[in-house]
Amino acid sequence: MRSAVREEHQEMEALEQYRAMLDVAIAEARTGLGEDGIPIGAALFDAGGQLLGRGRNRRVQENDPSVHAETDAFRKAGRQRSYRDTIMVTTLAPCWYCSGLVRQFNIGTVVVGETVNFQGGVAWLRENGVQVVDLQSRECADILSSFIAANPAIWNEDIGHDLETPNPNSSGAGP
Repeated sequence: MRSAVREEHQEMEALEQYRAMLDVAIAEARTGLGEDGIPIGAALFDAGGQLLGRGRNRRVQENDPSVHAETDAFRKAGRQRSYRDTIMVTTLAPCWYCSGLVRQFNIGTVVVGETVNFQGGVAWLRENGVQVVDLQSRECADILSSFIAANPAIWNEDIGHDLETPNPNSSGAGP
């Protein structure tokens, strides 16, 4: 009984830490929105919660389709001996491109702000042993859904869909 209570307490502490980490990613998303970019933010932390790098989607600002929030945070973190114990925190489920980065470098945990607007590679990451925690943040969902409503062409470009092709993610079905 005591060990079950202790585990529950540890899980609650981890969720509190993840929410605090998500605040860093949300600040990045809001900065990106202020730059007329896509409001997705990310941050990479070590196992102890130390911030290694933070970033935001800069596709629009830099006219570079490869600058997603996760890749921006990853690059700013610099070289690490290992990524196995790192935690990637992102305001939105990572797309296939960013999910590939997580798998390539064996990032052990991905904390997602929301999966309502886009499910990306979450199921695939879980199937491949990555711990994925969905915080179901209303704030993250609201920021992005407002952007999508106002900028559908930019959003569809970001996730690799044109407006003439039905978007399989519009219902949250995933890519």
